[in-house]
Parts: sequence; C-alpha cells; structure tokens
Amino acid sequence: MLKRIQVDQLRLGMHLKEFCGSWIDHPFWRTEFVLKDPKDIELILASSVKEVMIDCSKGLDVPISVTAGAGQEEISAPVATQPSVEISPPSPQHASTVPASQELERAALICQRSKAAVVSMFQEARMGRAVDVGGAQQLVEEISASIARNPGAIISLARLKTADDYTYMHSVAVCAMMVALAKQLGLDDTQTRLCGMAGLLHDMGKVAMPINVLNKPGKLTDAEFEVIRSHPAEGYKILTASSAVDAVSLDVVLHHHEKMDGSGYPKGLTGDGISLYAKMAAVCDVYDAITSNRPYKSGWDPAESLRRMAEWSGHFDPKVFQAFVKSMGIYPVGSLVRLKSGRIGVVIEQSPKSLTMPIIKAFFSTKSNMRIVPCVVDLSHPMTQEKIINREDPAQWNFLDLNALWSGLSHLSR
Repeated sequence: MLKRIQVDQLRLGMHLKEFCGSWIDHPFWRTEFVLKDPKDIELILASSVKEVMIDCSKGLDVPISVTAGAGQEEISAPVATQPSVEISPPSPQHASTVPASQELERAALICQRSKAAVVSMFQEARMGRAVDVGGAQQLVEEISASIARNPGAIISLARLKTADDYTYMHSVAVCAMMVALAKQLGLDDTQTRLCGMAGLLHDMGKVAMPINVLNKPGKLTDAEFEVIRSHPAEGYKILTASSAVDAVSLDVVLHHHEKMDGSGYPKGLTGDGISLYAKMAAVCDVYDAITSNRPYKSGWDPAESLRRMAEWSGHFDPKVFQAFVKSMGIYPVGSLVRLKSGRIGVVIEQSPKSLTMPIIKAFFSTKSNMRIVPCVVDLSHPMTQEKIINREDPAQWNFLDLNALWSGLSHLSR
C-alpha cells in the first residue's frame, strides 16, 4: 500500500516510493529506495519537499499512534503498453510560454541536475543494477516541462558540453530534442513521454564500452570502431534485464543507428522497417553529436549542421528530418549569422512567425571590424529592414564569449 506522509514522519527502514513535488526540488535523482542512511533523511528535511509517498508493503509503515484517524489511499500502477503511432498534423505554433531569457536559468539548473542523474544511472548500470525507471521518468518530466515553457533554452544549453561530459549530457540533449520533435510531429502526451525516455536511455550501451576507446581523442581503428558499433546491442541487453523499461526505449536503444538506405547498424534495416521512434532518435543523436565539442573535433555551427544533414541522402527519413528542422528552426539558437547591414549576430530565440526570421543579438560590425554594443533584432518584426544573408563559421571568428552572448549566462563564456 502506498501512503502519503509528511517528511518529518520519515524513519529509517521506510521504502521511499516517490517525492511529492518537482524533481528539481529534491536532493536525489532516484525516486524509489529504502532509507538506510540518516544523512538521506537530513537531506530530504533540508530540501523544499514537504511530502513523500512510501510503500508500506516494501518497508516500514508510520507508527499507528502517528497515523490514527488519518486517511490512507491505495494506488495501483497501470501496466505500460506501447501505443500505436499515428502522426497527426502538428498543433499551431504559438509564441513560447516564456521568453528564452526567463527559462535559461532554470534550464541550466535542470541540465546540471540531469547530468548528475545520468552519471549515477550509468554508474549503477555498470555495476549490474536495474535502471530506476521512476527516477528517469521524473527527469524526463522536468525536461519536458522546460520544453513546453521554451523549447530552445534547454536544447541549446545541453549542446554545450565538455569532452568529459559528452556521454552524459548527450543523453540529456537527445531526450530534450526527442520531446520537442514528438510535439512537432503531433504525437500525444503518452508517446511524447516515451520519446523522452527513449532519448534519455538510447546510449545506455556506452557503459559497456572500454573507456579508452569511448574517449579516444584520435580516429578509431577499424577494430575499435567495431567495438563501438556493439553499443546498441549491449544497451538492449542491459535494459531488457529490467521489466520496467518500455518497448519504445528498447527499440530506440537497439535501432538508433539504422539508416533509411540500409547502411546503418546493427541490423541494416531499411525504410519502413525502422520505427518512427528510431527514425526520430537517429536525427536527434546525429545533430547533437556533430554540434558538440568532442575529444577529436570542435562542434559544427547549428545552422551549418542542419544544412549538411539535409545533404546526407539515404540517412534520415525526410518527413522526420523536416519536422526536426521545424522544431529547431532553420537557424537554431546559437547559430552565427551575418545580417544585410554587415553586422554579425547570434541567434538567441526562434520567432513564432517565421522559421527564417529568428531573433538575433547583433554584436560585431564587419564594416568597422569592431565589436559594437549588443542589440536585439527581431527579424520577423514588420518594421525591421534587416535580414540574414549568410551563415558564419564561429571557428573563423573566435568569439570567446559567443555562448554567453546568446544565453546571457556569464559562466558559459568559453
């Protein structure tokens, strides 16, 4: 039986089932475990969480003297099934619930917590423990909520990762992009949550890869590449050990490296033989990989990355890729562009009015070859004479504060 109690009623030996409140507010990424350490209770009491759910069938109950007269509620968990997939017309594009400037600080905190959660999840998988689906689901819900408030914020921040962070933050980024893409494709809420979970777990097989191969700074040998190619099958093997992992996640883990023309792996599937979910993951996985800094190369500019991906015939499903571009924008947040006036700016937010007219922060004049006072230019505004005339390569300009310019977060200046 599940029971909702106040946090000051927690005792060692209780089976903690769920925190009542936002995942971002409590000190653990896991949601279900037995309280064995007094420090864990201290952490909960020090947090902003006021109530929790305990499972009395798996741990201690609250003493009768405490609960006398209190109402109790039994909750039965529904059995998860894989839904059928029908792509509905995407919902009309409305303005974001909040501007990017308002969401970025919270998104940065979610990224920080998400990275710690994924690190813990991967470490537990390495030790042979089952994935805590409940904790992962709360992480997905928090990321989904950020996407709903402003899609560009968390997706853009998750792209900013060090080489050491890559494996973990890549999972967070793909989760966020899968949620945004699901919404663009018109999938329902259940399917969207499944997409987010699949994105979070898609690279679980990396835990079985040798660290020296996974983080190798140079080009992989043929033998090393074959080892890396085994990670989808290894991830599938790890996740099938947990009965709580849904069929969508298992499919995506195994097939996110398949290509439409059959040149992918591990099965060499083609066309309709690849599920919609795996097709979505293939796009999100590649985009984050090529826009992120890796041990052996710097990430490509977001807009340039979309241009190159569009040229890879036979790799992606055209309809899924088109929807992905719509969800990100022709010029995703962080893209460096040149304006008609000769100013150079960085995309800080998408405009709900047009995919080709984002909101820019202009900060450099090519005419004077000097920095200028940054100013925001909404290219979709009817009175604006400016327009984008070209993408720019950040590597050629070496603007060290480029990330801080579009995010407004000073700690991202390099």
